[in-house]
Amino acid sequence: MNTKVLIPTGALGITYCKKALNNGLKEKPDIIVVDGGSTDSGPAYLGKGKSKYSRSSTKSEWRTLMVAREKLKIPLLIGSAGTCGTDKSVDWFFEITKELARELNQKIKITLLKCSQSKKDINKAFLSKNLFPLSNAPKISSKKIINCTNIVGLAGVEQITEAINTNADIIICGRSTDASLIASLPIMNGVDKAVAWHAGKIGECGAFCTTNPKSGVILISFKKNGFFIKPVSNNTKVTPYTVSAHMVYENSNPFTLIEPGGCLDVKKAIYKKQKDGSVYVTGANWVQDTNYKIKLEGTHVVGYQSISMVLIRDESYVKNINKWSKQVKNKVKEIIENSLSLKKKSYEVQFRFIGKNATLGSLERKNLEPNEIGVLVIVTAKTQYECEEISKILNPLLLHHSIYKNRELPTFSFPLSPPSFKIGKKYEFCLNHVMSLQNPMDIFKLEKYSI
Repeated sequence: MNTKVLIPTGALGITYCKKALNNGLKEKPDIIVVDGGSTDSGPAYLGKGKSKYSRSSTKSEWRTLMVAREKLKIPLLIGSAGTCGTDKSVDWFFEITKELARELNQKIKITLLKCSQSKKDINKAFLSKNLFPLSNAPKISSKKIINCTNIVGLAGVEQITEAINTNADIIICGRSTDASLIASLPIMNGVDKAVAWHAGKIGECGAFCTTNPKSGVILISFKKNGFFIKPVSNNTKVTPYTVSAHMVYENSNPFTLIEPGGCLDVKKAIYKKQKDGSVYVTGANWVQDTNYKIKLEGTHVVGYQSISMVLIRDESYVKNINKWSKQVKNKVKEIIENSLSLKKKSYEVQFRFIGKNATLGSLERKNLEPNEIGVLVIVTAKTQYECEEISKILNPLLLHHSIYKNRELPTFSFPLSPPSFKIGKKYEFCLNHVMSLQNPMDIFKLEKYSI
């Protein structure tokens, strides 16, 4: 069976070309698949169980896809709904879908795939030695697990297949691996697993595998032992290079991809340019895992944060910014110890120099001489009160601290008032582990609705 999967964008909420989408719909795809999540912006969204994308843009883009689905009468599938894929964010996305169904006067069947995990159950798995750390995973303990704000399991093909098999019009999945969203229906339809998983990896970010990543929409057509990938935007192309290069994206090894149930090996993959502008891909191999495992992601609160910003243009201070910041740090440390009685390990004050080394810090190799520097000061402490107190201690020093003994005090620039801002809870990832399952659905659940 020739299965066609239409991918409108790499992530719902970052926009896509509606004209290209319409071109894709003319190809009569069997399913529309879109990713809704990411950990690119750090652990806070999983920590809070909230979406990083705006509700209004998410609803607007989802509306267009719901209209497209209704027109073709095919399934519409989203994974990692609400960015982080917790049950809370899936329910948030479900509410948007119900609103749109009413506004569009659509009667539809919806299946939710829930992926949030019980802290008690995950702790039991840890105590029974059924949690295995991935590379560079943080050390885990029962205390950390019980203190997690949210834990999710990443669904793969097996769980998504169960959701598709409910014959729902719309499937809203919690946290899912990117490639599994694309691979699931083709595997159901008899496509070789290696082919489906390889296509899933290449197509996970939409047009990122093309010459024009901003165009968004691509179509993948599956044969049993290979797949065709092509963009549907008129000003976009794919080449063997752009297609094969996506194996490097967010992947430590460009020749392998570890997923629930096995490992994809593309060392012998062949990428051939076709006359119709597509690239045909064959030759991947799928190595089945005899011990079925899924990945877990979890977050916990490690403190609170506040930030302050000051702008410095004085040439002598720009040149001596490291000396200035070191003096401010030492003075702040002295005041904190005397007035707040905080131990050194209970708080942290970081300086980032915007325009000099704010991105790479000590790894920066370019010796730049900017004409001004924005100093971003990040305060981390165990309580929000301590953060705000430290930020207020910093305030006069950031505004007036002089590196010279016998000169008038400088006055630097606060771009905003107040110059310090409460960030709130600081989250960290504390689970980057895999867990063995007897049955792929053991820790996942389906909910079915008709509206």
